[in-house]
Amino acid sequence: MPNTNAPDSARHGPRRLAGRILVAGLSALLVLFVAGPLLRLLLAARPASLAAALGDPEVRASIALTVATAGAATALALIGGVPLAWLLARRRFRGRRVVEALLDLPVVVPHPVAGIALLLFLGRESAVGGALARAGLEVVNHVPGIVAAMLFVSVPLLVSAAREAFAAVDPRLERVARTLGDGPATVFRRVTLPLAGRSILAGAVLAWARSVSEFGAVVVLTYNPKVGSILTFDRFTTGGLAAAVPVAVLLLGVALAVTAVARLLVRDRAP
Repeated sequence: MPNTNAPDSARHGPRRLAGRILVAGLSALLVLFVAGPLLRLLLAARPASLAAALGDPEVRASIALTVATAGAATALALIGGVPLAWLLARRRFRGRRVVEALLDLPVVVPHPVAGIALLLFLGRESAVGGALARAGLEVVNHVPGIVAAMLFVSVPLLVSAAREAFAAVDPRLERVARTLGDGPATVFRRVTLPLAGRSILAGAVLAWARSVSEFGAVVVLTYNPKVGSILTFDRFTTGGLAAAVPVAVLLLGVALAVTAVARLLVRDRAP
């Protein structure tokens, strides 16, 4: 007869070990799937080809344009997204669910479709695009078009992160600050924003990275001047892998550097 008095640890030990091995194996496979292509890309670039790419004025201009436009899109997302995230997290108003649903759409809509929608909305023949053109701001086939495309696809990431951050701040801390005589703006600046700052920073990094990687919406709205993703595709279609790999590696290096710095900032602000 089986020993029914055996301790639970003895009976369940093999199952737990098998479960841990299964979890570790599946996790390792997923990490390998993500890391493998990136490592292979890094190893595919030879130092001479990277040096040649760095010396190419078109490549340098493209990377600089990518960093600048992604930074501009992220700044605009912060300016408009942080207040909106606070409203969504702290206020109940009519149409709130509609706003949240609209903000989710850029994440799920195919990005060429997003580019076409932006083209129809911001093109010179539209009311908005025509008014901007008359005011001296050309969007389509100009740098503002790149920023608009990047902002459209990246702002949901920042708003979502900031909304969750504001929702996690204990309202009692804000009420204590109010009892000490601080006004709403001061409480937000001195209490709410610092407590939510780490998550907002993380959302801004995600938004920046998403902007850098955008291709579909940008290529429809503004093909020239070329950002890094478009230049990489252009080099691939005209010269194959040998021409595209150096540009791709340089862009990957920029993304890795910014991500590393942002993670250091988040870690330094950790309580």
